[in-house]
Amino acid sequence: MVPGIWGGYVAMWLWFGPRIREESRMNDWVTPTEFLSAGLPPTQAYRLAVVAAGLISFCFIFYIAAQFDAAASAFSVNFALEHESSLLLGAGIVLFYCLLGGFWAASVTDMLQAIIMLWAALLVSLLAVVAAGGPGDVLDSLSATDPALLDFTGGNAGFVFAGLALGLAGIGLGTLGQPQLVARLMAVRGDAERRRGFAIAFAWGIAIYIGMTCLALSARSLALEPAQGEQIFYLLAAELLPPVLAGIVIAAVLSAVMSTVDSLLLAASAALAHDLKLGERRGLDRLMVSRLVMAGVVVSAVALALVLPETIFNRVLFAWNALGAAFGPLIIARVIGIEPSGNARLASILSGFALTVFFYSLGNIDPAEHSGAARRLVELALLPGDPFERFIPFIPSLLIVLWPGSRLKKVAARPTGISQRPPRL
Repeated sequence: MVPGIWGGYVAMWLWFGPRIREESRMNDWVTPTEFLSAGLPPTQAYRLAVVAAGLISFCFIFYIAAQFDAAASAFSVNFALEHESSLLLGAGIVLFYCLLGGFWAASVTDMLQAIIMLWAALLVSLLAVVAAGGPGDVLDSLSATDPALLDFTGGNAGFVFAGLALGLAGIGLGTLGQPQLVARLMAVRGDAERRRGFAIAFAWGIAIYIGMTCLALSARSLALEPAQGEQIFYLLAAELLPPVLAGIVIAAVLSAVMSTVDSLLLAASAALAHDLKLGERRGLDRLMVSRLVMAGVVVSAVALALVLPETIFNRVLFAWNALGAAFGPLIIARVIGIEPSGNARLASILSGFALTVFFYSLGNIDPAEHSGAARRLVELALLPGDPFERFIPFIPSLLIVLWPGSRLKKVAARPTGISQRPPRL
């Protein structure tokens, strides 16, 4: 899945970035919803904002629940705390931290946390490879354990491998619809800063994902239990590092949680407090409304994590895929200069989201409980790589906004400097 994720980085920063940044600067837009609803009459724009805010909040609850699970796992493994106590402790720390600052504070702390994460990821990964005997011994051990681990196709062939590759690469499509990432592009000061931001983000992404891949392969070579897959980072750090450095590594994990959650909470609170103007009729302060929204989302995420146990990875992927299929096609249409009608935009958002939820739900059903066409449909949803959840929902959502008959009959005037820029000869 790593090439798909790197492709998402490139598309977001180099393809989406110039248009999103320029339009946002010229129109003083603050949230991604304003970019999505550009050119629509006020009534249709507000209707789209309501739907977008609802979907963002719903998906972010799953996403944030996964982050709280990660924090709880770090606490429970390293401090011998119960999972429920660890989850509540981690959620309380993150909420308190997020209430202290706004977008600027989150951006600055993200940078500092990213440095800690990078250092910790590379250090633990390097030590894991050395502990496993070096690259050669790791490869020999994996080949002896299961030859499919080193097979490019993963032991699959034909349509199964095609579905696997499509599903894993399709994770990169989710990047194109993430509100928290679009908000970062909207806030970039200028084009030079955008290019510099891409260079930093892409270099960071390459280092992090290669490091985590090496860590995972070394852990398999060291014969750690597969059930410990989401804890190997903490387990190897505690085993391979002195206690002080191991503590810093745990801080890096919490940094990853915090830098993710603060972006999600800011995006959710902006969608509800800014786009829907909640509380304005009653004269409530927008900052106070934003903080109340943050607290409500955190409480909902904690409840979800406690009531519906699920792996961190699955929760993140569901939220990532649902947001990508809902908003990614519409953002693509607007970036390439197509202005869909209000109904087409709503249909695109709802179809992408609904199909993702449908296939995600099918993936949690036991095929043995059904027969006939229902069983075959469930088996399709369980194909390796989950292509029906990660790729298929994107297609009808994109076709809806690209269909010529779905365009605005009277396109809103483009900001000066976008449509009126003379062609380069």
